[in-house]
Amino acid sequence: MRIYLPATWPMLARAVKTGNFEPLGGTAFALTPKLRESYTAGDDEELEYAAMNEAARASLRLLSVEFGLGENDTPARRVVVSADTDDVTLRPDLDDGAVRVTGPVPLSKIAAVHVDLPEAEHAVREAAGAVDKADLGDMDAEFLVGEAEDHELAWYDGTELPFLVELG
Repeated sequence: MRIYLPATWPMLARAVKTGNFEPLGGTAFALTPKLRESYTAGDDEELEYAAMNEAARASLRLLSVEFGLGENDTPARRVVVSADTDDVTLRPDLDDGAVRVTGPVPLSKIAAVHVDLPEAEHAVREAAGAVDKADLGDMDAEFLVGEAEDHELAWYDGTELPFLVELG
């Protein structure tokens, strides 16, 4: 199963050092039966994209925490790690596409890494500060999150992760 793991730049750097990606709380997103049911139309590719977007929004939540802790060196870029594993369980208590990953994900299972480009940093920083309010229905905050989500994530092959972190 292809899963989408929300991340931040420091999490990528730790993965390169340790050889494993450690998903925070084991949370990931995937094309689950519940996600498929929540859309009236769309092929698998479109629904996988929806799962990836859920992970990108979760990356905003992770950034919000890091910025709140004073981690000003963290790049304001959403990060999503795509990996292939069957070691997941469904999380019907969370979002439609939420799954739980058991344990760390070896770098060998990472298919791709999706990250914002530098020009998205202002919008992402603003969105990270507003994502909780957006989740609660605040329209101004949702606008800020939408501004960040208007930026497409760049795609990198999983084998490029060490070089991506080094250039970061």
